[in-house]
Amino acid sequence: MPKMAKSQLAIAIACVFASAPVLAQQEEQQQTEQQAEQQQEVERIQVTGSRIRTDGMDEATPVQVIQAEDAITQGFTNLGDLLQSSTIAAGSGQVTSAISSAFVADGGSGVNTLSLRGLGANRTLVLLNGRRAGPAGTQGAVSAFDLNVMPLAAIERIEILKDGASSLYGSDAVAGVVNIITKKGDASSVDINMSQPMDDGGETMRLSATLGRTYDKGSFRVVADYNLQKELANGDRDFFQCGQRYAFDPETGERTDNVDPRTGDYHCSDLPWGHVWIYDYSTGGLVTTRAQYDYDGDLGNYIPRFNQDPNSPDYMATEPGWPEGWYQVGYDNASDAVDNQDHPFQDRESLIPRQEKITLYGQGDYLLTDDVTLYAEALLNRRTTEINGYRQFWSYKYNENFYAGDPLSEGWTGAQWLSPTPITDHADDEIVVDYRRFVVGANGYLGEWFWDFSIQDSHSDGDYTSDVIYDDAISPYNFASGSCEGTVTPVRGVDCVDVPWLDPDFLAGDIPQNVRDFMFGRETGNTVYKQRTAEGYFSGDLMELPAGIVGAAIGAQYQTDEIVDTPAEVTRIGNAWGSSSAGITQGKSNSRAVFGEIQVPVLADLPFAERLDFTGSARWTDVSTYGSDTTYKMGLNWLIGEGFRIRATRGSSFRSPALYELFLNSRTSFPSQRSIDPCVDWANQLEQGNISPTLAANCEADGLPGDHVAGSISATFFESGGAENGIKAETSVSEVIGFVWIPESVDFAFSADYFNIEIDDEVTSLSPANIVYGCYNSENFASEPLCEQFTRDDTDNRIDEIFGGYLNISEQINRGIDFNVNYRTATPIGDLSFRYEHTVQIEASRKLLPTSDPVDYTGEIGNPKHVGVLTTELRYSDWTFNWTARYIGDGDNYERFGNGEFDNTASYRGEESIVKLDVPSVFYHAFSANYDFDNGFSTTVGVANAFDREPPLITGISGITTRRGNSAFYSQYDWLGRRVFLNLSYDF
Repeated sequence: MPKMAKSQLAIAIACVFASAPVLAQQEEQQQTEQQAEQQQEVERIQVTGSRIRTDGMDEATPVQVIQAEDAITQGFTNLGDLLQSSTIAAGSGQVTSAISSAFVADGGSGVNTLSLRGLGANRTLVLLNGRRAGPAGTQGAVSAFDLNVMPLAAIERIEILKDGASSLYGSDAVAGVVNIITKKGDASSVDINMSQPMDDGGETMRLSATLGRTYDKGSFRVVADYNLQKELANGDRDFFQCGQRYAFDPETGERTDNVDPRTGDYHCSDLPWGHVWIYDYSTGGLVTTRAQYDYDGDLGNYIPRFNQDPNSPDYMATEPGWPEGWYQVGYDNASDAVDNQDHPFQDRESLIPRQEKITLYGQGDYLLTDDVTLYAEALLNRRTTEINGYRQFWSYKYNENFYAGDPLSEGWTGAQWLSPTPITDHADDEIVVDYRRFVVGANGYLGEWFWDFSIQDSHSDGDYTSDVIYDDAISPYNFASGSCEGTVTPVRGVDCVDVPWLDPDFLAGDIPQNVRDFMFGRETGNTVYKQRTAEGYFSGDLMELPAGIVGAAIGAQYQTDEIVDTPAEVTRIGNAWGSSSAGITQGKSNSRAVFGEIQVPVLADLPFAERLDFTGSARWTDVSTYGSDTTYKMGLNWLIGEGFRIRATRGSSFRSPALYELFLNSRTSFPSQRSIDPCVDWANQLEQGNISPTLAANCEADGLPGDHVAGSISATFFESGGAENGIKAETSVSEVIGFVWIPESVDFAFSADYFNIEIDDEVTSLSPANIVYGCYNSENFASEPLCEQFTRDDTDNRIDEIFGGYLNISEQINRGIDFNVNYRTATPIGDLSFRYEHTVQIEASRKLLPTSDPVDYTGEIGNPKHVGVLTTELRYSDWTFNWTARYIGDGDNYERFGNGEFDNTASYRGEESIVKLDVPSVFYHAFSANYDFDNGFSTTVGVANAFDREPPLITGISGITTRRGNSAFYSQYDWLGRRVFLNLSYDF
């Protein structure tokens, strides 16, 4: 048999001492002992976490192995869902296609990444068959591998190294390493997979075909895959449709929400629409209020005519003049109850976007000689993501007779100026990313030493197209005193059109075509990311000691990365209203590295030491954009006896700043005061329960009046890459100590591993709202460093300038324990197996700046202390039955709301209410059955989220919770509801 020909046994034992299939390790141990009698030379393989080729039976580093076929039995249709449901990921927020579409995410909208331990996708290294796979995505912040590019049909298993490994794999392997291993062998199949929720929306369909063949001198495999995820809109699920205040009476427990008399249900509080914000100077000061049009002709049945209530805090001393049909809202319970904040556009917004993926994958190898094998891989993928959205936009206008006056404000008179705020569904996005990756290489034996050399080239080319509102259709005409017709806009040079800002239909989103043509457009930007890697290493035996053979590996790597992000011209010239201006982000880096690893058997065949091994590795890396650094890793693997094993590792890692973190082109944006200043009307906001007492106290301590007004002049936010600020690489230390027990007398296995990862000088960027809210939410307001990052104007207290960009923060710590239990037994019915994985998170803290206090997020919503996965399988004849139960622990944000102290009360219009800032533990169950026919056909049918568990309900408080409707909006929860799934397969 040629030295490079891998047996099925070798492939199986590559997974041993992995956290998930510890039981499989025991089986393979027994098989190895039996085969050892028949062959003297045990075949060597390479396990994720080491470059030394061993028999695979003595690895000390905890590795979790996930089989790709688990996705079919659990109802998952893509790699991202499968990995993000694992316990190493489910204890923290993950970037799914929905999350990346709802919020700004690195990699752009629709991206799907994996963040091990919640430490960030750019601190999780992803390998494909043991080699780097370049990032994919759009916009400037591309740095992580997009799981969308790899289809399940091509994957056999995924090995997850659960501690830092920079000394072996280089930069980015801070939280761990994910190694995607593709299928090999002769297996060929055609698969059809469908998933259908009980309610419309969110359906998926996957078609795939794979052909594999092996020959005396080589093998090949090709895979074609089509995957369609249909859109899930907000309105497709009742629990996402209408966000209410969701507060309760302290005595009775009954809801204290206002009831909208027009619907008879609790008032919906999503995005205010169709209002005219009024800034009144009639009292000598500045008072703000909102006017709402009576679209249904019945507001007069519920609230008084505009400015007819002298008791209103927003009453205007000088009687204004308003057109018919306008009413004042948002000043007491009755007017709050009829405040328009639930537009039909909201129901049509994408929650899970429509996403189409087409993938071709091929791999092959050829035995050139008995000692040399050539190999190659090719991956081509196109992802198209479509997102429907909606938004507000606004202008500023004088009343008809205030200051210079504006005749276009006919009928609006008094000592006020206005800010009409329409709503529009012109807020859609389309992302198309073409990704390709090629690998060529060779490996073989030079004497008794194994060698491998490969070149990897990946290329991501993505277009991101977005609806835009032209700034030169709005900003130049703020506070204008008449018609603009007959002039041209200052940027585009097109004929100006008078916008009917005060027309009720326009405010409600019914925009005339000529105005749409004047105000609206569509722009396309492009992002290209290239990565090339050349790597080679040798692995073999150095010498033989009394306790065994000393193994070693040595190698070198060279890598280049390049990014060019070219925003659309509208963005580059700053003509996109409500968006930042941005230039071209362009940067390049190259890195060189040499590394070595050694495994030394210290003791063997002694009492209480059947085997004791030491492993050590070191790596020197030089990055052109950072400099050089050395990382190390040491490990002990102590087989005590009777199946008891203790394993421990300690290693250092580093992550050089990503290209976008260094070279992000200077961005200037102009966020509105409303969107960034938490102190606006803080006294009333505290009374309504919308902000915490700590925030209100800090606003007061800053000298801001309780009725502080959001000025009309936007703030200026400056953001740029960190190269000019001198950011440096992150460093980290990872420690793992574990215990494994695999008794010989029963098919049972248990492991427990304590992990502790500490990151220093973490690189991050803070948004304008993060900076300002972080200042005023601080328990140490007087010394909070974030308060130094912005200024206020002395004349009107508005926020003037905010300074952001990428910087090194102080530290991040993640500690916990991974438990794994496996059991298998033969029953009269069939072979029954159980596997349970559980992670206890002890600490997940972050310290922003050296003078800041660390904040521990463990046990909060989205960061549960406990997560677990139970997998049960019964094999009977040609049938296989599966039951999977995912456990998400409870959590609460009461201490965050109370800034370190438990607080569950909030005041609304002077009345105290109880807020719900906790979620219960949740179990999600999936059941499936598979039948294998004799003719090559097989079918799997099942139900996911079998008991139709909805996301838990919580109170929405800005900066404290994240939700859609009344539902917690975190990646751990199922948004689709109960669904049936079907997989049809034909093997040939």
